[in-house]
Amino acid sequence: MGQTYLTTDELSAKIKYDVRTIRERLKDSVLLEGLHYVRPFGGRKILYLWENIERDMHLGAGKDFAAIPMANGAVFHG
Repeated sequence: MGQTYLTTDELSAKIKYDVRTIRERLKDSVLLEGLHYVRPFGGRKILYLWENIERDMHLGAGKDFAAIPMANGAVFHG
């Protein structure tokens, strides 16, 4: 299955979050490297994996507890 790679600007437009919010608040707390984004060729550029983000955005919807995404794609409900 192919992945849709998005820049931070493109992701911002899709999820209606400010670019700065994505970089400073979501990246590395909710959006995890290797699961939600990659750094192609070991560089500084970040590309977000849309299908993984879209899937995980719905995991905690309507729940009263914290859902923590894990590196293997599972979710810890603490």
